[in-house]
Amino acid sequence: MKKNAPYFLTMIALIALDQATKHIIARTVDLYDSVTVIPGFFNITRIHNKGAIFGTFSQANNKLVFALLTAASLAALALVVYYFFKTPAGDKLMKVALTLIMAGALGNQFDRLIRGHVIDFLDFYVGKAHWPFFNAADSCITIGACLMLVILFRRKPECSPSS
Repeated sequence: MKKNAPYFLTMIALIALDQATKHIIARTVDLYDSVTVIPGFFNITRIHNKGAIFGTFSQANNKLVFALLTAASLAALALVVYYFFKTPAGDKLMKVALTLIMAGALGNQFDRLIRGHVIDFLDFYVGKAHWPFFNAADSCITIGACLMLVILFRRKPECSPSS
C-alpha cells in the first residue's frame, strides 16, 4: 500500500483543490453571475450542473436520469479503481493518469451526492462561441483520460505466440 501513497496523496490534494474552488465560487459568485477575468476569452460563471461532464444531460431535470448518471459514474469509478490496483507499480505514468481520473470522478461525485448538482464555473469563449462550463474535477478527468490515451496509443502491441 505504501507504493500507492504518493498517488493517494495527490488524489486527496486534487479533490481538496476542486472542493475548495467550488466552495469559494459558491460563496462569492451568485448563480448564473459572471466575473470577467480575461475579456473576450475567460469568465468565472457559476452554474449548477445536474448532468455529466461538460454539462451532458444537464437539461434533463429528471430524478431517474440523475440516478442513472450517478450509478454510471460510480460504476466507471469502480472500474478505474480496479484498473489502478491492477496496473503494475512500474507503470507510473498510467498510475498518474488513473489518479487524475479518480480525483476528478470523486470530486464531482461528492457534489452530486451532497449538493444534488455539480458546481461548474470555468467559462472559456471566443466571441459568442463558448466551451461548455467546467471545473477542476472535469479538468482532472479530461487530462487523465487524454494521458491514458497517449500511453495506450504509444504502447507496442504484445506479440502473441503462434498457434
